[in-house]
Amino acid sequence: MGAHRRPRQRATGGGRVRTAATITLAGAATATGLGGGTGHADPQPTAAQVRAKVDKLYQEAEVATEKYNGVKEKADAAEQRLEDLRDEAARKEDRLNSAREALGSVAAAQYRSGGLDPALQLALSSDPDRYLDGAAFAERAGSRQRAEVGRVRKELREVEQLRGAARVEVSSLKSRRAELKRHRETVTGKLESARRLLSRLTAEERADVGDRASRSAPGPRESLSASAQAPDSRAAAAVAYAYQKLGSPYVWGATGPNAFDCSGLTQAAYRAAGVSLPRTTYAQIDAGRRVPRSELLPGDLVFFYSGISHVGIYVGNGQMIHAPNPSAPVRVAPVDEMPFAGATRVV
Repeated sequence: MGAHRRPRQRATGGGRVRTAATITLAGAATATGLGGGTGHADPQPTAAQVRAKVDKLYQEAEVATEKYNGVKEKADAAEQRLEDLRDEAARKEDRLNSAREALGSVAAAQYRSGGLDPALQLALSSDPDRYLDGAAFAERAGSRQRAEVGRVRKELREVEQLRGAARVEVSSLKSRRAELKRHRETVTGKLESARRLLSRLTAEERADVGDRASRSAPGPRESLSASAQAPDSRAAAAVAYAYQKLGSPYVWGATGPNAFDCSGLTQAAYRAAGVSLPRTTYAQIDAGRRVPRSELLPGDLVFFYSGISHVGIYVGNGQMIHAPNPSAPVRVAPVDEMPFAGATRVV
């Protein structure tokens, strides 16, 4: 009997020990969860890490922006072609309707005359000579009528061709607009992510993200000097325009006159100089003669990143004017601020 009691006592005692240990461990876990939970959380990124991430998001947004700009240019062209096709179709439909009305008048006249056989009309005529003159006229009118029928058929074919071309443009335009929407969502998503990251920084740290280039605004002397060193009057005018736009806000997809994205600024600058540039960075780089970095002159377009996703206007002394990103306005910055990809002299 004693042997049976001892195991029961050990079991009871062991249960109390295990229960106490369980409570102790649970309490420790609770204490850790309540008091030291933040110790296991991911550490807050430093200001430098936030800046690096924001820069990457801005660069990715700019890639999407240039894709958006390229598709928008094509969509605008398709919309213009569609409008032109509709205008031309409307003009041809007016001519078609006029021709149909003329044919209708001839048909009505023939119906009223009863469409008698010409030999019978000659036999019944009281003035054969007059009838023969009239018959010759009718024959000529019949020739004109046949020609009119042929013209109506031709106009009808052309109208149908225009309508078919318009249907193709409508389909193309729908596709372009869907693509625009995708790129717009990508851009706005990247920019919103950057905005959320920047909101974690202090005001001073946020200012540093947008102002890591030269903080001194150039004066009129620098502008005149850069224009004087430009290779021709068009480049000089483009440089002068860029200086006038210093401080303008960056707005993706904008081409001025009060806000710009990077390729929008260069396009507007050369437009002011009387030169038409393509809309996108990857088209602008082919809008002139390539020049090595060692031979840069004011007015040259300078491009950055392997995907040619950013552009500025060179103004001399290793500096450019560009529209950086939403955190900074149009400004002067060093060319070596970003990975250099090439340069073009507009010709």
